[in-house]
Amino acid sequence: MIHLRQLRTFFAIAALSLMIVGCKAPENVVYFQDLRPGESEIILPAPLEITVRPEDKISILVNSRDPQLTDLFNLPYVSRQLGVSSRYNYSGYNGSTSQGISGYTVDANGDIDFPVLGKIHVAGMRREEIATHIKNELITKNLVKDPVVTVEFMNLCISVLGEVNTPGRFNIDRDRVTILDALSMAGDLTIYGKREKVLVLRQEGDLQRVYGINLTSGEHIYTSPAYYLQQNDVVYVEPNNVKARQSTVNGNNVRSTSFWISLASLLTSIGILIFN
Repeated sequence: MIHLRQLRTFFAIAALSLMIVGCKAPENVVYFQDLRPGESEIILPAPLEITVRPEDKISILVNSRDPQLTDLFNLPYVSRQLGVSSRYNYSGYNGSTSQGISGYTVDANGDIDFPVLGKIHVAGMRREEIATHIKNELITKNLVKDPVVTVEFMNLCISVLGEVNTPGRFNIDRDRVTILDALSMAGDLTIYGKREKVLVLRQEGDLQRVYGINLTSGEHIYTSPAYYLQQNDVVYVEPNNVKARQSTVNGNNVRSTSFWISLASLLTSIGILIFN
């Protein structure tokens, strides 16, 4: 016959085991689990730089030794309300000034209408290529002898949604933006974010492509075709099972930690009452 003390010990151990299992930290929390300092080497994919598309907006500034001459090629500054803040830190406007730079909106054909030079096809070109093309045109046509052309993005953004600390839209301020940059701008994932399945939604022509990235694997991150982001990409972080369980009315279902802890506590109490 089983001794009363043995029964009590059994129930106590069972309750403690269930609590330990229920409170075990998820394994898929740490990033880059397959990387080892000084040992891991990964060949990165070819850099995917941002190229201009129809409906994008860019600023183009021309400078030279003759300011009056270069003013012919620069759009006028537009007035903005003082004290108006902006989440998007567009080039030439930070929300605290009263003026901002006008930009060129790329039309459906991929063209912009540039002063004096007229129509310029810029779709598919990088910032550097646009600046070089305009500079060469100004010199070739003997319009400006020593032009310095600067091209900046104005409305190019990416969106980060789901289980991140600061979801929202973020502007692109350089030619290469990675998935790690986007997640950093969004304040990293919350503890409830599913790190092994981060989605990148990208429109390519008439197709809507969906890429999956596993943040727990450094090799998977750096070799993914979605490692470098493009304008209008949407990054979505799915909630993990813990978050999904918490979405019930009280989070107390058969798969939840609280359910098993409550059950263990109940069994222990019943056992003590029966054999006491």
